[in-house]
Amino acid sequence: MKKSAAAIATAATLGLALAGCVNSEKPSTAPGTTPSVVTGERGAPGGIAQDTEGHGAEHEGSTATAKLVDAANKQIGTAVFTEEGKGIHVTVTVTGGLTPGFHGMHIHSNGVCDPSGAEPFSSAGGHLQVEGHTGHPSSGDLVSIYIGANGEGATTTSSEAVTLKQITGKALVIHAGADNFGNIPDRYSADGRPGPDEKTLMTGDAGGRAACGVIDAG
Repeated sequence: MKKSAAAIATAATLGLALAGCVNSEKPSTAPGTTPSVVTGERGAPGGIAQDTEGHGAEHEGSTATAKLVDAANKQIGTAVFTEEGKGIHVTVTVTGGLTPGFHGMHIHSNGVCDPSGAEPFSSAGGHLQVEGHTGHPSSGDLVSIYIGANGEGATTTSSEAVTLKQITGKALVIHAGADNFGNIPDRYSADGRPGPDEKTLMTGDAGGRAACGVIDAG
């Protein structure tokens, strides 16, 4: 009797252990995950992981591109925008068509690059300001690009002022001159006030628009 009771107790314990291992979750076969991924009731709907900071993990690494054209509507370069954390990573390459030196570069609010008219690419509107942001620097402000004597240049930069979603459908504009980023010493004055005026703060005094490209989802 003692042996039978012990056997029954052992079987009952084993049964409970096995029952505890059975649920609606299934081990994932996704390679390279440590620890192994489990899909099922604990996962987000549709199998998409959820970011505790509110950013969908499926967006990380997403890209958008822009083909840059000059006032003659000739392609002179490209730009690639990649989702990176809470912002974007930007790579701009110019293969010709711009004068040597620094050129201001900004994301503008309208995704229209019309080279016609007295002021080419004025259709792109002003510098992008995302909802809830005002003042200088604008949400769409980027670093300048340097063009060498051969008319070529490239730059890589990042911005946490915008997301890929916020810039898709907008325009990247490269200006004819350098951007001073509003860095005007107080010894200079405009309208009787020292330092940069409103126009300088909003435009960086970068001059006309030399190239433009609509930012399209990759």
